[in-house]
Amino acid sequence: MPRSIVSDRDTRFLSYFWKTLWCKIGTKLLFSTTCHPQTDGKTEVVNRTLGTLLRAIISKNLKSWEEFFPFVEFAYNRSVHSTTGFSPFEIVYGFNPLTPMDLLSLPMSERLNLDGKKKAEYVRTLHEKVRANIEKKIQQYTRQANKGKKKVTFEPGDWVWLHLRKERFQEKRRSKLWAMDHSKC
Repeated sequence: MPRSIVSDRDTRFLSYFWKTLWCKIGTKLLFSTTCHPQTDGKTEVVNRTLGTLLRAIISKNLKSWEEFFPFVEFAYNRSVHSTTGFSPFEIVYGFNPLTPMDLLSLPMSERLNLDGKKKAEYVRTLHEKVRANIEKKIQQYTRQANKGKKKVTFEPGDWVWLHLRKERFQEKRRSKLWAMDHSKC
């Protein structure tokens, strides 16, 4: 069961039945902001990529997209991702299959001969590499995003422009230039 689900406030997730079910299972429901799909950025990127792959494959035969989806899904999960440096298959299963046939379960005699500790250690090491790659990529993105930005340091008593949305802080909003006493924050 998933630990958490990010939803776009679909009625399936907002109903009493589903809220109760997920609570009993132990899955935390997280809701993205209305009209702001970027909240769940990872899912949006995957959906956009899968959509692009499907469009490239189905061409003008739009009604047959369901037939091609397993192949697109396999191709996506087998491709090495730039952030992690590994394919989703390899991150989860510890190997990158060449064909869907590689995903068939092993015969029982072979399965018993596998060294479980060795495989678990390999996957643990792989996950550490993935985490390091993600952190490195985040640092690269951060450096790129902050390139050319001027670091501003505020001192006590400095005047700043504070934007308080009426709907969120009705009692605190008086004027755009209203000075806040930071000792009360």
